[in-house]
Amino acid sequence: MLLFFKNVIFTLLVPGTVAVLGPLSIARGTEAGSSWFVITGLLMLIFGLAIYCWCVWDFAAFGQATPAPIDAPKRLVVRGLYRYIRNPMYVGVLSVILGWTLLYANVLMLVYCLAVAICFQLFVVFYEEPILQQSFGAEYAGYKASVNRWLPKLL
Repeated sequence: MLLFFKNVIFTLLVPGTVAVLGPLSIARGTEAGSSWFVITGLLMLIFGLAIYCWCVWDFAAFGQATPAPIDAPKRLVVRGLYRYIRNPMYVGVLSVILGWTLLYANVLMLVYCLAVAICFQLFVVFYEEPILQQSFGAEYAGYKASVNRWLPKLL
């Protein structure tokens, strides 16, 4: 039960701030776009939220931890969406931000999304990957060699 609450608290504080509070503060006072943008944006929001929730579930159920760097998984999570890309949780968060971007048809929010994507790339390359390499050694090296960082491998 404690692990559940830690995941909820992390989700509210970090992805909640980046993927919900940030975009909504940018959109403040802006009306939603046309119906096509609204429908596409809502679908993207649902898609991103589903990705994020699935990844948190895998972190908790398999890794026995949270996505927070201070409570990293005890086992390398390579199941679920992690079989296809190494960073699906970040992709889920970016999908949520893109959903807001489409919903409000807001160019400034697109710039925000690109800035968040750059921050994710830098964090993954300069912090997360070295820590995972140090923690999981050959297991992570093999995983890294067989699974792409952001996009799934094509046949």
